[in-house]
Parts: sequence; structure tokens; C-alpha cells
Amino acid sequence: MKEITGEHRYSDPPCRQLTFNGMTVEGFSRAAMQTYWRIPELKLGFDFGGQPWHFMSTPQWFLSHTHMDHLLALPAYAARRRMMKMEPPTIFVPAHAVQRIRQLLDVFTRLDHGRLPCQLVGVMPGEEYELSREHVVSVVKTDHSIPSVGYIVWERRKKLKPEYQSLSEQEIRQLAAELRLAGKQVSAEIRFPRVAYLGDSTPLGLDNNPAMYEADILITEMSFAAKRHRSDKIHRYGHIHLDDIIDRRDKFRNGLIIASHFSTRCSDKEIDHIVRRRLPDMLDNRLVLWF
Repeated sequence: MKEITGEHRYSDPPCRQLTFNGMTVEGFSRAAMQTYWRIPELKLGFDFGGQPWHFMSTPQWFLSHTHMDHLLALPAYAARRRMMKMEPPTIFVPAHAVQRIRQLLDVFTRLDHGRLPCQLVGVMPGEEYELSREHVVSVVKTDHSIPSVGYIVWERRKKLKPEYQSLSEQEIRQLAAELRLAGKQVSAEIRFPRVAYLGDSTPLGLDNNPAMYEADILITEMSFAAKRHRSDKIHRYGHIHLDDIIDRRDKFRNGLIIASHFSTRCSDKEIDHIVRRRLPDMLDNRLVLWF
């Protein structure tokens, strides 16, 4: 696991960077302030609460929900891409919000007298979208105070079916040609969840989507940690408490768990102290508090 602090150019918003198992996570999240993430190797990002200048080159973004701390930088991103003569980006948003987001961009176009070209794609839980031959993104339902979704990025590979594994290379090539004529294949697709992005959600967003617990990298919210913030009240507002993470510690199979979106009611120092006191092993050193 390799971590560096990103250089802030042109008064960019804060941006940390961490590399794990061939994937780089960049971004920042603080509740009610701003949330934005990207994975450069996958050429995608999650949410638009802020937009560091170097994020502009990322052509595909996936919005979890329409609270302002996750959405406000969308017009600036689209405007920068146009200004730099880049191709219009593709932005995946919850289906119910497509029309309103279009209206939002139209208002900024009239105010700014500049076009904001982008392709908006409405998504619903259960759908999936192809990123490349190797990766697909699935949309999952999460549980927040407004309609929301999370995303899981899967790596897919072809593996020879068990019944053919004893054949020679020449026999496999011959069989593959024969099966293609019949619309069949000698191999089957296998998938591995590489990155899971929860967005804002109660623990149901994790529990109802088991692949969240299996992904190499999980980016989860943990808005509250202090005992004075009651879990039942927090759940009513669509968020997660440290207690929820502790209660589920045996479920996490992730190699890296990024906890973020901390409430501004607690300082970084207080959150760090509470979490390390209650989770001294930091989930076998897999848990990173993203300040």
C-alpha cells in the first residue's frame, strides 16, 4: 500500500492519493462539505462535490445521489472540459434525477453564456455498464435520506471451462472453432470485485450488496464515530456509525477499506482517537481514515 499527498495546484480542493493492488484512489470526502473520488487506472470518478483541476481529464463519472456536497462541481467540470476542447464526458446519474440535472446545466449555460456538453445516462439498481473489455460497473441500491445508488467495478476474465481443461492446446483450438459455429464458447467469464463505492448510506447499503464486503478496495462512509451520536438517529438520516463497522468487522474481506465522509461535528484528531481506541488493530491494518 503506497500513499502520497497530492499537490494542490491553482488552489485546488484537498486531494489525498493512495495506491493499492494496482489501483490508485484519489479524492476527499467530508460530510456537508464536498465528496469526490477517482480511480485513474479505470478512467472513472465518483461524485462531484469538488473537482481538482487534474480530475478534468477523467471522462466518465458516476453520481451516487444529488445532495449538494456530491453534485455542486458538475457544471465546473463540464465547462473545463469544453474550455480545454476535450470530448464531452459521460456522466451516470440516478435515473430519477436526469431531467433535473439537465435543467441545472441549462441554467448554468444561460448564466455563463457557455455550453456545458455532456452525455447524461440514467442508471437504476441492477444495471451494469461496460467500461472496457476487462471491466464493468454494476449499479446497486443504497439507503440514504434521498434516492441513492452505489457502484461496484468488476474485473472480468475468461477461464477455460472445467470440462475442457484436460484437452491439449490443439484440441482446444479445434473445439473452440466448432463451438463458435454453434454460438458457444470453450471459456466462461469469471468476475472479481475490484472497487466498491458506497456513497452515502446506512449499513443496509453494505448488507444488501455482499460484493461490497468482497471488493479489493471499499470506499465507505463512516459519518459518525462518537458515542454521543446515537446510531439509531444516524440511520434515520441515512448514514453509518463506527458501531456499525465494528458490528460487521468479520464481514469485511476487503484488502483496503477507506472510511470517509466524517461529520464536521468532530475534529480529525477526535475521530482518529476514537476509532483507534475502539479498533486498535484498524481491521488488521486494512482500515484507512481519509481526512
